[in-house]
Amino acid sequence: MSTTSPGAARHQPAPAGEAVGDVLVDWYAGAARDLPWRAPGTDPWAVLVSEVMLQQTPVRRVEPVWREWLARWPAAADLAAASPAEVIRAWGKLGYPRRALRLREAAVAINERHGGAVPADVAELEALPGIGTYTARAVACFGHGSRQPVVDTNVRRVVARLVHGRAEAAPARATDLTDIAELAPADDARAVRFSVAVMELGALVCVAGSPRCGACPVSDRCAWRMAGSPAYDGPPRRVQAFAGTDRQVRGRLLDVLRAAPEPVEADALTPAWDDAVQRSRCLDSLLVDGLVEQTPDGRFSLPG
Repeated sequence: MSTTSPGAARHQPAPAGEAVGDVLVDWYAGAARDLPWRAPGTDPWAVLVSEVMLQQTPVRRVEPVWREWLARWPAAADLAAASPAEVIRAWGKLGYPRRALRLREAAVAINERHGGAVPADVAELEALPGIGTYTARAVACFGHGSRQPVVDTNVRRVVARLVHGRAEAAPARATDLTDIAELAPADDARAVRFSVAVMELGALVCVAGSPRCGACPVSDRCAWRMAGSPAYDGPPRRVQAFAGTDRQVRGRLLDVLRAAPEPVEADALTPAWDDAVQRSRCLDSLLVDGLVEQTPDGRFSLPG
């Protein structure tokens, strides 16, 4: 793996006759981050766990938790046997803790429907609880080595610039899969590498806001660059706040319950957030989502 920052040196243009897909695969061989779920021999279950954890969560926060989960629950059957409370505690501060419960539900379904083996078929993966189109394709591709177009936010941005000459991607659409599939190498093994290479390009080089075009291996073929790098002219993009939101309050309440060895009275949750109305609303939402349970005597705890 190269330790050079993606923006530290200009990339030499690839030969004009070399296809974009092959250029990116070759670039990825030297530029890829050394992430544990990409290591040779990583099984589909480990890939599935990584993909769920990485949803809206930075790599640096995911990696230590992923390692802990795989040490504790190395197979779907192991997680299926865990209680919801154990799973929520182990999820820690990754955020969006409903993902933890859905991942456990997926593990139960894998155990019951597929004998504990993560399926390779995209439709069967999509039928698992909490597994959407992106995750299903990613697991089929990266976990099973199946040729699949895999489209996330980074990939859509790369395609928007490289193919369509736009500064940023438009809302997701069905043709996104076709766009990226048409760029993939003919060889199946290289097509699998291409799927992760495009993601890496979007994560490291073709980033939002200030892309590092000088380090891009396909900048000489980029429609956006050839058009003069026109500015984004779409509707203003909202920056999602966190401080003071219900997400923050829910997290504070869960922190109290994670640390409690037994159910707690409602008063024990008061220090987590001063606003009683917002605190009550967030507690109600946690109950509805199945992340908190109320005991018959009116106390609160993690489920199970």
